[in-house]
Amino acid sequence: MEPLFLTLLLALFVSSVTVCLFLVFYNHRSQNSYPNLPPGTLGLPYVGESFEFLANGWKGHPEKFIFDRIAKYSSQVFKTNLLGEPAAVLCGAADIIERGSQENEKIKLLPLFMKPEALQRYIGIMDTVAQRHFASGWENKEQVLVFPLAKNYTFSLACRLFLSLDDPSHVARFSDPFQLLVSGIISIPIDLPGTPFHRAIKASNFIRTELLAIIRQRNKDLAEGKASPTQDILSHMLLTCDENGKCMNELDIADKILGLLVGGHDTASAACTFIVKYLAELPHIYEEVYKEQMEIAKSKTPGELLNWGDIQKMKYSWNVACEVMRISPPIQGSFREALNDFIFNGFTIPKGWKLYWSVSSTHRNPVYFPEPEKFDPARFEGNGPAPYTFVPFGGGPRMCPGKEYARLEILVFMHNLVKRFKFEKLIQDEKIVVNPLPIPEKGLPVRLHPHKA
Repeated sequence: MEPLFLTLLLALFVSSVTVCLFLVFYNHRSQNSYPNLPPGTLGLPYVGESFEFLANGWKGHPEKFIFDRIAKYSSQVFKTNLLGEPAAVLCGAADIIERGSQENEKIKLLPLFMKPEALQRYIGIMDTVAQRHFASGWENKEQVLVFPLAKNYTFSLACRLFLSLDDPSHVARFSDPFQLLVSGIISIPIDLPGTPFHRAIKASNFIRTELLAIIRQRNKDLAEGKASPTQDILSHMLLTCDENGKCMNELDIADKILGLLVGGHDTASAACTFIVKYLAELPHIYEEVYKEQMEIAKSKTPGELLNWGDIQKMKYSWNVACEVMRISPPIQGSFREALNDFIFNGFTIPKGWKLYWSVSSTHRNPVYFPEPEKFDPARFEGNGPAPYTFVPFGGGPRMCPGKEYARLEILVFMHNLVKRFKFEKLIQDEKIVVNPLPIPEKGLPVRLHPHKA
């Protein structure tokens, strides 16, 4: 009986594997059955071209995957298979516009908390967090690693403004699982122990559990009058209902807060890191930023915090930050999904395919930015670049709602940085890797030179 049972078990296993492989190959083949698809290849079943896509980022040249195929197919649209999904890669300003028009999901109004007029009241808090950050992490040190410090700054700030978390030990409890989550966001979706995707899922579950505890406590505090309805975005979400009087449930709020923490922390930390990199490499740019920021600093009375008027004076500093994000964008692109079959540039894009838009396809295009490798903040003077060509925050109706928040946290960082220090890179040719955000391989070590009082 036992040999027969084992034989049947083996036959069942082989049959199951055969069926799975058939479905994988059939699905892979059927993706090519649409008429007039964009040029390109879907590569191997499931894996597609994912390894090459990711490997170019690990080598520090994520744009190579895109530009090689634009040249090979002579097209601004091409097909591929990324992270287990067939995808149409869209390049150029017109493609970013089309990506936005395909997203017919109901567009939510920006939360009041994220609008410029609402964020103005939090600039002083941002300055307080930044001063505390530089006092504990930078001052009285000969050299520092910039990227870990920038992550600490942006994450602490996000926790304070989104959740009113000010206790460093409580913030630190989120930090490690948060980094695991971010590392797995753009990875091959294989949920097996040891894979980045699996670690990201575990981390997100842990963070959600922590957030749910915070949300439930806040609900209680709001009911008892111990918390303010306007103190942060969590209170706003708990008290805001739709036109039918229906409010978001706790799990939805936890997911949205998690998304805000990702968006409000990791991309800004990459931007702050590369601002330090370019200011160290370009002393003439540093001097102009320093001059602008010191004029603001000298206008303040002792202990007076930054305010909205000060931010509005930081025009050159923001032009510098924008040029940094053009050359080294915090995100390389973004995925969406085609909700229906549609035609673009004469090609059929099937329903269900992923749409990937590439930032570098415009940021480094000499048609939009002459001498694209040259660092030139003057590109952003006056009306600045043409619409949909400078897209570190996306474009159109789906532009990142946190754009103004990012502007404020970056400018507050720059102000507190340059008024304290000059700095020099310790590794002149440090490699940049993208996984999934661009980061200096060694964390950007710099030597600090404090200004004399």
